[in-house]
Amino acid sequence: MGYNEKSDLSETLYIARRKVKALLHGFAYYICRIFPIDHQKIVMWTFEGGGGYGCSPKYVAEEILKRNREGKTYYKIVWLLNDMKKEFPSEVVKVKDTLWNRAYHLTTAGTWVSNTRTFYGAKKRKKQYYIQTWHATICIKPIGKYRGRLFPKMAYLVSAYDSKLIDYVLSGSTWCDHMYRDGLIYDGEIIKTGTPRCDVLLNQRQTKRKQFRQEYQIPEQAKIMIYAPTFRGGSQSKSRSVNTEEATVDFKRLIKALEQRFGSVWYIFLRLHPQLAAKMEGLKISGVSDRLIDVSQRPDMNEIIAASDAFLTDYSSAVFESAMIGQPGFIYADDLEDYVADRGDLFFDMHQLPFPVALDNDKLMENILHFNENLYRQKVDAFIEKTGIFEDGKASERVVDLIESLGKTGKN
Repeated sequence: MGYNEKSDLSETLYIARRKVKALLHGFAYYICRIFPIDHQKIVMWTFEGGGGYGCSPKYVAEEILKRNREGKTYYKIVWLLNDMKKEFPSEVVKVKDTLWNRAYHLTTAGTWVSNTRTFYGAKKRKKQYYIQTWHATICIKPIGKYRGRLFPKMAYLVSAYDSKLIDYVLSGSTWCDHMYRDGLIYDGEIIKTGTPRCDVLLNQRQTKRKQFRQEYQIPEQAKIMIYAPTFRGGSQSKSRSVNTEEATVDFKRLIKALEQRFGSVWYIFLRLHPQLAAKMEGLKISGVSDRLIDVSQRPDMNEIIAASDAFLTDYSSAVFESAMIGQPGFIYADDLEDYVADRGDLFFDMHQLPFPVALDNDKLMENILHFNENLYRQKVDAFIEKTGIFEDGKASERVVDLIESLGKTGKN
């Protein structure tokens, strides 16, 4: 298991440029060391600055803000992001992700909390702590060394660099305990806190169900399926846009099949990956169906899951979190062979997962119409036991307890 060590001249030059850029950026961090560390300051970001107030860092922030309001803690949260228009609680300080902003705030914060890699060239000081939450519980698509020869050398270098900075990686399963070693190229401490972003699924389902139906003017008794195709592009050899003109799911048939099998009135929430949604703000879906609603610009996937009733994806790990709370999950992978050729062998044989798999619309509709709840529940329970998923809705509390303890006792 390794990365692709073969590189042509263009890749060699690209890597050289990235290394020089990282070296130069590193000087900004050293210059900012004239400022002291503020151990009450916590810097957060999601999806390399492209995300908003979402994923696990959001729920860690929510627990911190709760304790701040109760007078138990006095932390300051700074959030690095690309789009300053994104909405955050008033107590969170939004900072544009530029080199000098990043260097100053990361150099002077006591703690970093992120769900993706930090910035190549970043420097961490003693008595600073970097907590990596990652953005999955169980993965379908391979990451890190599991991509084998399809793992680019530059991606390996960035991953290895980042992992040397990390103090703690959070885990919500025994499967991740083992996978993170090669997946994140990480040999440091992994702590079994559970996954902060799963807390909302266990603690706020009824609240979110009511909230989303009111916001989108959906009947109170109506049901919702999320369609969440995963991200394509980046380090893959080709990119694939996902929009309603190119998506091959037949949404009208999908709604009809859901209503025939499960009853009630159904709506479809289209949720693109944050790194793709950021580029598709003007997504047009009118005319496809008045019950297909684009929620891609919402920064937090898990509150949408909490409000919903079923999940449809190709390779998104969020389907496991949906299944964890009993929602029917379905796989629609119309490009399975091409995706594996681009990304590498998946972590699981798709047909061995608890979720019915379809490669075309006819099979997808058949899977929905013949969905067996009892058999599905048995498969999900067996999968949870096999992978050691553990979530109890208290992961965020454990992470903030950790942050507090670091401020009191130190580690380095």
